[in-house]
Amino acid sequence: MSYDKPLPVPDPESRPFWEAAKAHRLMVQRCASTGEYHFPPTTFCPGTALERPQWVEASGRGKVFSWIVVRHPTPKDVYADEVPYAVGLIELEEGCRMTGNIVGVGVDEIFADMLVQVAFRDVTDEITLPVFEPAKAS
Repeated sequence: MSYDKPLPVPDPESRPFWEAAKAHRLMVQRCASTGEYHFPPTTFCPGTALERPQWVEASGRGKVFSWIVVRHPTPKDVYADEVPYAVGLIELEEGCRMTGNIVGVGVDEIFADMLVQVAFRDVTDEITLPVFEPAKAS
């Protein structure tokens, strides 16, 4: 599988996230004492230097909190064939927010509080990228 765009480099904090994504599962961290979910991954729960967060599977459902539309690719030679595209800040049902491309909808059709769900793009044998698409009616 060939992919010519920049890729994340998993580190000890983010490795469980990327391993789960490869299995098409969305994982976030949760602090046992507060019950709060958070993203991106950290070594210790926010507000404490003692508690290590737990990895838990997220629903993958959320809503668009904010987004940008990229119309001028940077670097130009890498993304020229993809503009325009949308990068969203998604508020997951669990309460934490994460960024991801918004796919499956025109960039001019995205709106605040739009319901989305995670989808996964297998871009290499090692890396699967989570993206968000409009939620299917249930």
